Amino acid sequence: MSTKPPRGELTDSDSENPSEELTEVVCLESDLQDGQMMEVEVGHHGVLLTRSGGKYSAIGNQCTHYGAPLSKGFISGNRVRCPWHGSCFNVHTGDLEEYPGIDCLPCHKVHIQNSKVYVSINKKTLRQEKRTKRMGTAVPGVTHTVLLLGGGAASLSCAETLRQENFGGRIIMVTREDLLPYDKTRLSKVMNVESDSILMRRMEFFHQYDIEVWLRKEALSVDTDKKTVTFDDGSVQSYDQLLISTGCRAKGLDVPGMNLGNIKMLETPEDRNVKFYMNDSVTEIRGVNGKVKEVVLKSGKVIPAEVLIVGIGTMPNSEYLKDTKIQMTSKNFVNVDKYMHTNVPDVFCGGDLAMFPLAIAKNRMVNIGHWQMAQAQGRIVALNMLNKTTELNSVPFYWTVLVGKTIRYTGYGEGYTELVIKGQFEDRKFLALYIKDEEVIAAAGLNFDPAVSAVAERLATGKVITKDEAQSDDLSWLQLS
Repeated sequence: MSTKPPRGELTDSDSENPSEELTEVVCLESDLQDGQMMEVEVGHHGVLLTRSGGKYSAIGNQCTHYGAPLSKGFISGNRVRCPWHGSCFNVHTGDLEEYPGIDCLPCHKVHIQNSKVYVSINKKTLRQEKRTKRMGTAVPGVTHTVLLLGGGAASLSCAETLRQENFGGRIIMVTREDLLPYDKTRLSKVMNVESDSILMRRMEFFHQYDIEVWLRKEALSVDTDKKTVTFDDGSVQSYDQLLISTGCRAKGLDVPGMNLGNIKMLETPEDRNVKFYMNDSVTEIRGVNGKVKEVVLKSGKVIPAEVLIVGIGTMPNSEYLKDTKIQMTSKNFVNVDKYMHTNVPDVFCGGDLAMFPLAIAKNRMVNIGHWQMAQAQGRIVALNMLNKTTELNSVPFYWTVLVGKTIRYTGYGEGYTELVIKGQFEDRKFLALYIKDEEVIAAAGLNFDPAVSAVAERLATGKVITKDEAQSDDLSWLQLS
């Protein structure tokens, strides 16, 4: 089995190997003030040069998530936040500090001589844009077993964090799907996506770090007294610690005709025009030869259709927990505390299934079915499994693509009482700031980067954005270029 990282990636050990370096002058010392950053080139390779606390640092400039230029993002203290989807990286080490990215950035040497700033890059890393953290493997004789139910973002980040923190026991990830953990966000944003292209890690990765992945296997019941899980193939697996992250599934329409053949639960053809029928609902689906022909609305309108795409929300995959001691809400989500711990010892929950206290909402219990939060929760689960007591304090960061434009959103806006708009909707360039109790609690933006990332970072660091500040014409705090 090969243990080499895929092309474009390097491991921590790779980055430490001494070899010939390429060194270039990138700017004058006076070109960069404290708290600023800029993109420079070394050997036609983009590098993010930063100055923080009087110290110069150089890391890769492309976010490891979707390749956004970090120089267009938001820098605060020792970290930079991606302008597109909110991933954060330590400017001194390149380490990932906030999701949805999963990899770190290469870090380069910087030195000052005669008021000139020099950056040195190991030639071996010139073609490599991302770096994986050093991870351990299973240790012979260590029998402690962590069982991860679900093959999504929470389980993957939990497994990786455990190995990064040198957990030497057994890790088993179980999913009813046919695929290894994959980037589900792309399913609703990219047409004709190939399964192989959205895998977050390949099987070689799981083999290398002794993470067992059981595909096409579904949990039927959990016995928290015996610490066992029974699966649909009749097998029973014991655990020492359990993560429940089986997520949610798409709701179907409860109307006549829902069983016709060309009804899809997930697809977004972004290059087509969309017509909205507001304040209406589907009452019947009519078909011919087993296929959809038309959709009948409550208003009486009849819409011809060749394909019907249903996107009316989700429902939790928690039926197998109904006879357990695990506390759930009336809607069958699992209650957890700020450490992602359920009411049952050694049982954790994360991802779309979790009802958790959101720090920026004064620990209000919420359910947020989003990729980035699931990843963050998986990491918190792993640390607390290892008795490294850590609270969840991530700030939600969402995005969606509509008619080729990306709208970004951060925070938790439920219950807002006022809205402050910067820019114009008509110009397709705006920032909406949601106000509650004289403070900004959320923001949404279109073509206003890195404003939403700036708001996210302010919320993450506990810095209040007042209503007066939001209404001010001075937007210098947004660091807009």
